Amino acid sequence: MNLTDLAPLERWMELENEIHRRFAVDANVFDPKGYRITPQKHWVNRLCPAVKDTDKGQSFICAPAHMNIAAMARQAREPVAEECDAGMLKLVVPIYHGEEFLGAVGACGVRFEDSEIDAFLVHKMTGIDEAAVDSLAADVPAIPRDRAGELGRFIVEQIAALLSGGRPD
Repeated sequence: MNLTDLAPLERWMELENEIHRRFAVDANVFDPKGYRITPQKHWVNRLCPAVKDTDKGQSFICAPAHMNIAAMARQAREPVAEECDAGMLKLVVPIYHGEEFLGAVGACGVRFEDSEIDAFLVHKMTGIDEAAVDSLAADVPAIPRDRAGELGRFIVEQIAALLSGGRPD
């Protein structure tokens, strides 16, 4: 079974849009292998697209963060919020239909108020000049840690509504 068997692609896109609108994060729906199912992207800072534009950034920062945190969320069957190696929030909410794991909703692109972007590590992993990383990181939004909990609960509620035939709020 696929996510689009339970709700059309447009509804999953609506969910991504609503998460972005309410929480100002980049939100994506992923299949069980970790691939995005929708074509849209809502960048919330300038650093993330620069990192993802490099092969090493995608391979060594973004993809491993998603896969590791998604595995934790899948096992826990609940939202997991951690930091990626760059120092930004990565929140993953698993999607189950009964006992079958169908994918996940991920949110990222912000940092916790008490954390900083690791410009040196981003530079080393991507090859982007460290001063450029610092400049790009200047607009990465900060959120309180409890806001990540609210985000996780909201996504859980929205997934439940979608899987029961409703629409995202």
